[in-house]
Amino acid sequence: MPVPVADAFAADVLAIAAHRDDVEQTCGGTLLRMASRGLRTAILDLTQGEAGTRGTAGERAAEAARLLGVGWRQALDLPDGAVANTLDNRLKIVRVLRLLRPRVVILPYWRARHPDHAIVAAMGYEACFLSGLTKAPAVRPAAPAELSVEEPVETGSAHRPFKIVYASLYADVRPSFIVDITPFIEQRHAALMAYRSQYANQPAGSALFVPEEEIRERTFAESRHYGLLAGVRYGEPFVQKEVGLVDDLTLLPVQSL
Repeated sequence: MPVPVADAFAADVLAIAAHRDDVEQTCGGTLLRMASRGLRTAILDLTQGEAGTRGTAGERAAEAARLLGVGWRQALDLPDGAVANTLDNRLKIVRVLRLLRPRVVILPYWRARHPDHAIVAAMGYEACFLSGLTKAPAVRPAAPAELSVEEPVETGSAHRPFKIVYASLYADVRPSFIVDITPFIEQRHAALMAYRSQYANQPAGSALFVPEEEIRERTFAESRHYGLLAGVRYGEPFVQKEVGLVDDLTLLPVQSL
């Protein structure tokens, strides 16, 4: 029997990424912080990671430990290394948006070294828009092979997230805001290092990957840099395209002088 929308998991914050471990690298601390505030968090990985230099799709799936406190995580079947912004692929994301009905969606920044990441930024944005159209192209129930679930899932009615933000950790761009992840920095690191097939020292990809003994120093240094911009110890950066709104100037955070 299909799972009714009312009985399915609903998310306050949904992170969408191209590959398993992308979220752990760019916004894992933020998801941990949101979960600590009682918000429902979820992750949608769009590929199985089969084209990665290291490991296999099966290994990455097994290593995607629930160390980020998310209540829902699934992977689609888009081809790793060849993600395309097509209507069919956008509709696959729409099914998840209408199922989970998130208020906030986190996407990768729209300029990136890996083409999949840049494409996901545009495709995710367009899927969020399409999901809010009542008369959008028909969205059939998600099949088991697409969402890694045992039964098809009935997607709900039109839904458009209220806010889209872009995780900009690896982008050379000034953030719109920083999330304080200081209390969660160790758990964030543990979630990343759970991907032993990717980050443990090994001959495959040794010229491309940072040595395992340097990963902690580098990731903590990046988080420390962004934390200092906002007056906290460790932080994760985000960009939003729209202008922000302030109600009370006396409550603005981050000291100017």
